[in-house]
Amino acid sequence: MMNRFFLRLVLLFLLLTSLLALSPMQRKDGDLRPTSVSGDGKILRRAKRGWMWNQFYLMEEYTASEYQYVGKLHSNMDRGDGTVRYILTGEGAGTIFQIDEKSGDLHATKKLDREEKAFYTLRVKAVSTRTNRSLEPETEFVIKIHDINDNEPKFSKAIYTASVPEMSSVGTSVLEVTAMDADDASYGNSAKLVYSILQGQPYFSVEPDTGWIKIALPDMDREVREQYQVVIQAKDMAGQMGGLSGTTTVNISLTDVNDSPPRFSYSSYQLSALESAQIGSVVGRIKAKDGDEGENADMEYDIVDGDGRDIFSIYTDRITQEGVVTLKKKLDYEQQRVYTVKVEVCNTNVDPRFLSFGPFKDTATVKILTQDVDEPPVFSQSQYVIEVQEDTLKGMVIGRVTAWDPDSTHHPVKYSIDKHTNRDRFFHIDVSDGSITALQSLDRESSKWHNISVLATEINNPQQMSRAPVLIKVLDVNDNAPEFAMYYETFVCENVKAGQLIQTISATDMDEPLDGHKFMFSLSFSNPNFTVLDNEDNTARILTRRSGFNRHELSAYYLPVVISDNDYPAQTSTSTLTIRVCGCDRSGNMRSCSVEALVLPAGLSTGALVAVLLCIILLLMIVVLFSALKKQRRKKTLIMSKEDVRDNVVSYNDEGGGEEDTQAFDIGTLRHPETMESSKQRRDIIPEMLFSYHRPSGICEHLNVNRLSSFYFSFFYVLDQTSYQFYYFFSPNIQNVLRVLY
Repeated sequence: MMNRFFLRLVLLFLLLTSLLALSPMQRKDGDLRPTSVSGDGKILRRAKRGWMWNQFYLMEEYTASEYQYVGKLHSNMDRGDGTVRYILTGEGAGTIFQIDEKSGDLHATKKLDREEKAFYTLRVKAVSTRTNRSLEPETEFVIKIHDINDNEPKFSKAIYTASVPEMSSVGTSVLEVTAMDADDASYGNSAKLVYSILQGQPYFSVEPDTGWIKIALPDMDREVREQYQVVIQAKDMAGQMGGLSGTTTVNISLTDVNDSPPRFSYSSYQLSALESAQIGSVVGRIKAKDGDEGENADMEYDIVDGDGRDIFSIYTDRITQEGVVTLKKKLDYEQQRVYTVKVEVCNTNVDPRFLSFGPFKDTATVKILTQDVDEPPVFSQSQYVIEVQEDTLKGMVIGRVTAWDPDSTHHPVKYSIDKHTNRDRFFHIDVSDGSITALQSLDRESSKWHNISVLATEINNPQQMSRAPVLIKVLDVNDNAPEFAMYYETFVCENVKAGQLIQTISATDMDEPLDGHKFMFSLSFSNPNFTVLDNEDNTARILTRRSGFNRHELSAYYLPVVISDNDYPAQTSTSTLTIRVCGCDRSGNMRSCSVEALVLPAGLSTGALVAVLLCIILLLMIVVLFSALKKQRRKKTLIMSKEDVRDNVVSYNDEGGGEEDTQAFDIGTLRHPETMESSKQRRDIIPEMLFSYHRPSGICEHLNVNRLSSFYFSFFYVLDQTSYQFYYFFSPNIQNVLRVLY
């Protein structure tokens, strides 16, 4: 009711204003002329061609049943006789606005909204009804829409989200909210907004003019309450009664600050650990509580006191913020069963603004119990090294290992050697006392080290077993005699002079004395031809004692050289050096060491090489020929036997039964011819009328080996007289080959 009443008052005011503005210009006869008063009191009149208006005003959202009257359009050319017709054009002409062509009355036919369009521009002209011509130029006018408060304020967002640190001071700005009103801000208070808070007090407040939301309550703690919902209202008409309003919701979160110190839930904790636990294994976890979150809740644990400070350590699990207690040293139930440590926890990130909320650390006592475990035997050493001479007798004790049960029960222990490390059974260990003996002789030259594993097992619980490596080093004993370091091919020239060096020799020894090798060289007995000169650097020189050697008299000399070492016990050996006598040139270069070299020339000519090649080819042909003949002879003999036995009937005219007849056939062969013994040769008489086979005379029967050899040698001699040397090389071999083939 109030809005409608107010709307009517505004409309009445506008109409009165329009009438007052037009009344001085209106004449009784309807002619639109401006009037004025002169200084002497006369009324002056001036005729005006044109229109007496330029704008009209309308109320928006007019809801009456009749059309809203805008105004009257009138030209001074209109005499009221109906000869003038008004024509309206422009925005909304004919649709929104209609004009009475005769009277010029203008009406609005539709409800108008200023927020959609604030004004309309139209044109009007007066034309003669008789000539249909314009009586005066077309003129333009504007219809403005008067605003009314018909739009409520609207916020830019339906829901806002904001955050502010906890413990913020009063007046701290949180967020600015903004609302817009579509009404005309230049006219009245329709668009003048005032902000207020409907929900969220007493924690927050809002600035009425700006919309800034601020902290209204001190010491707001996130750990107490984290989320707040605030409802803000924006109202037009400067917040007065009757104004329109809009609301929005603001969700405000308190962000964390480090205002809560860490605290243990209990003053003491109890953990337990097996004495067999490995170093670095986790014993247990403890956790302190911190109301903060994120990096403000990061904590650091440390062991600050207690008898287990050197046995245990603690670190922080960054994911769960727990203190993880780990083992730093091995536990022994028999030595200590209970440990106590004092653990301190503190924040890693402390905000200086909240130091008064501290202290930001806490302590707790942790008691750790050691649990007994049946442990395997323990060796006195983690590894044993035993040194033994390689000449140690069988059955001698070379070393000992010791192990015991570390438990309080002290069960007895037995010893053994892992068979996989003692496959050759070099060693044996006493089951009860752990003494190790050698079962075989040891040879350092065969193996310098023997690595075995000794096992110690509890007698009452064989599953409890320990292992220790035993490294046995075989020490060297001088049990090998020195010998030549290599095989020497030594020769002496026939024209050598006395005192000339013909060979330098050295020695080697499989032993390895601590001070190194020292060899001495000498002759086993005095030699008139050669002598040995020791260089005292493990080498010696062989020198001639005379000049002139003849290989025809003696082609080689055998020189026994005695080599001794200086170790204990001293070892000596005699090695024989073979010295061949060779022919040399004047410069001492060896040319030949064979006796046959005196007969044969130094090399073969081209003709001799061709002869050698032909001889080889001929020998191959002879071998092939002999093989073919032998194969054919065996084949013919086998056919003869089968025909004689099975297919031929032979008539004999001889009387009596001689040895030839009784042994001619074998009745067993007739039944089983394939089993005929090769050692029995039949001597059947084959009539020539039945068989035309004649045994060819073999080449080898007429072959004279000596003549064939002489032919070869004569042939080679003719080719090249120098090839006569071939006889000395090949004559024995050719004769042997021919005899074998024959």
